[in-house]
Amino acid sequence: MMEPLFLKPVFKERIWGGTALQSEFGYSIPSDKTGECWAISAHPNGPSIIENGSFAGYTLDKLWKEHPELFGNPQEEVFPLLTKILDANMDLSVQVHPDDTYAKANENGELGKTECWYIIDCKEDADMIFGHTAKTKEEFIQQINDGNWDGLLRRVKIKPGDFFYVPSGTIHALCEGTLVLETQQSSDTTYRVYDYDRKDAEGNLRDLHLDKAIEVTTIPHQVDQSNPSVELKGNVQITKFVESDFFSVYKWDVGGQASFSFNDQYVLFSVIKGEGRLFYNGESYSLNKGTHFIIPMGLGEFTIDGECQLIVSHP
Repeated sequence: MMEPLFLKPVFKERIWGGTALQSEFGYSIPSDKTGECWAISAHPNGPSIIENGSFAGYTLDKLWKEHPELFGNPQEEVFPLLTKILDANMDLSVQVHPDDTYAKANENGELGKTECWYIIDCKEDADMIFGHTAKTKEEFIQQINDGNWDGLLRRVKIKPGDFFYVPSGTIHALCEGTLVLETQQSSDTTYRVYDYDRKDAEGNLRDLHLDKAIEVTTIPHQVDQSNPSVELKGNVQITKFVESDFFSVYKWDVGGQASFSFNDQYVLFSVIKGEGRLFYNGESYSLNKGTHFIIPMGLGEFTIDGECQLIVSHP
């Protein structure tokens, strides 16, 4: 039975989290330190659950394994993508992620982690850490050993609507007052480089992973040259942010009724603003801010009607 697959998110408490996932999206969150909504996830650390239809109650990883026809009978063993919404109520740790080759060898076969961020909202004059200034590995290590974080870390101003592609090997950190939709490879591997000497609830400094971080960091920093393009299709303005080996990511601004068909790809959707309805095969589904769903491969034509903004991705 082909139908859109709506998903129930999983929430993660973090030392840097807050309450924006509740106030902005109406989610029922576990605490006032909720940092992550794993919205579309088949990762074992937090698989989302199908909420509707004949597969209601299935986790996404189970559906991937038992009904591969919904995804075009893919070769990958694991669902390759993970969609999150992040509430950076405080600065995140400065971190870096490995690529597929390093992660497979050193993290029990885990995927690497290339990711990207769409800035849903942020405080005025917000910034983030994106890259570093070192020209050589020796300089990188020396700056870390000297604790010269202000000299080493590149800061970039951000505003709502900005998009950043963050390849594996990129030093990065979201900073206080930022709400982000993240599309990433399905990986939970992070190497912390610096954490502002913060302590956890038990009064302990959080672990750093400097040896691994030094091994995987791209030196010198590579500046992303992605160039978004905009296309108008009827009542939808489609912004293509990135088309990479890992994922393609778009923003759809829907202003009325529009029909679509994806016969050769399964596609992930997250509603980040407004509301509407999805119509398929005589059924109607609500699309509210914070709704996440997958259109299986070969579903055929469906219609969205409303005034809403969606982040759309596929492998």
